[in-house]
Amino acid sequence: MTPHFLFATGIENSYPTIQNGRVRMDEMEKCGHYKFWQKDFDLVEELGIGFLRYGPPIHTTWLGPGKYDWSFADETFRDLYRRNIVPIVDLCHFGVPDWLGNFQNPDFPELFAQYARDFALRFPWVQLYTPVNEMYICAEFSALYGWWNEQLQSDRAFVTALKYIVKANVLAMKAIAEVRPDALFIQSESSEYFHAENPAAIGPAEHMNAKRFLSLDLNYGRRVDSEMYEYLLENGMTRDEYHFFLHNRLKHQCIMGNDYYKTNEHRVKADGSTSASGEIFGYHVITRQYHDRYRLPVMHTETNLWQGPCGDEAVNWLWKEWANVLRVRNDGVPIVGFTWYSLTDQVDWDSALRENNGNVNPLGLYDLDRNIRPVGEAYKQLISDWRQVLPAQSVCLQVPIVMPHESKEDWAEDKKSEAKQASQDSSTAAANTPSTASL
Repeated sequence: MTPHFLFATGIENSYPTIQNGRVRMDEMEKCGHYKFWQKDFDLVEELGIGFLRYGPPIHTTWLGPGKYDWSFADETFRDLYRRNIVPIVDLCHFGVPDWLGNFQNPDFPELFAQYARDFALRFPWVQLYTPVNEMYICAEFSALYGWWNEQLQSDRAFVTALKYIVKANVLAMKAIAEVRPDALFIQSESSEYFHAENPAAIGPAEHMNAKRFLSLDLNYGRRVDSEMYEYLLENGMTRDEYHFFLHNRLKHQCIMGNDYYKTNEHRVKADGSTSASGEIFGYHVITRQYHDRYRLPVMHTETNLWQGPCGDEAVNWLWKEWANVLRVRNDGVPIVGFTWYSLTDQVDWDSALRENNGNVNPLGLYDLDRNIRPVGEAYKQLISDWRQVLPAQSVCLQVPIVMPHESKEDWAEDKKSEAKQASQDSSTAAANTPSTASL
């Protein structure tokens, strides 16, 4: 068994709907992955990357309750297994199949858990999962800003989407863990901060800085702040729904994945409106805030920057983010991985996928012709330089990460059995302990 630092990239697989559901913004289609998926996996190997954020397109795979078209997933995941690339499986990335409607559907959590379970049964060698990507952002863009999917704009719609999205994530983790007891769940969630522009803006900024934690508080069964508890109940969450999250914690199998971009920090005006502030605190400071709150192993699960006119803008951002990762690690936070997202350029993220313009965004390690960008060369070198330095000091998980080709070995089976027993012991202890405090 070799300890691993999770140097990763991802295949961008967002697929929200816009224009009242008439248009599906399928990034795998826009970026050519359906056509060039084998080449894309070649590129992952060329970079020396062993971990890939990746998932099947939910809208063409999940055809109805218990009904699936696994053909694309079977082909791609078979090839990932052959290459011994570890997928961090992203099962829901900003959208649902047409037959499910949107994130206001109360049936979504239980149905999604069945989908997750059936995926785990079909691909039992898969260990790492991000069941629902960026839960907070998904709810915010779909139900508060009115950009995607249900395209609603109210606090009540936002809370409705958020509670169903996070419940879906929790139930999916439980379903996957029943199939794969040593599964590890890497939350990929946007890490935000709101800066008050003047004294009158302190109140709105404090509200937003409390609200940014809602998805992870619920996901990890942490009691929310009193102001947020009132906010949730005032906007449609029931006491029973809230207590579901307190009683269904899988925190012990989680890695807190946080995403950081220049756009994650905001200036707040007195009227509560916001504008981009650019990088003020940076990844190190904000990650410490999240780690202090949840006390979990950390992974930097997304970052990127446009390659600009000088050609070195993305390279410089990569080195800045990596320096922040090392600073987090040297401060004693158990950080287990880093991700440049994504492998190739993306399309239409300049409008946050609100407009179907076909604009290519030069964010990838490779362009859409699969030619390597300067940041791809820099990331390849960074991985080569650091991969032998970090592993001995970065192992912080009791459950080892099992490479695909090791999944059937005796020691891996033993670890599954140990994880199953540990989970049962944890459940028994939790059942006998009054839930008056969060972990």
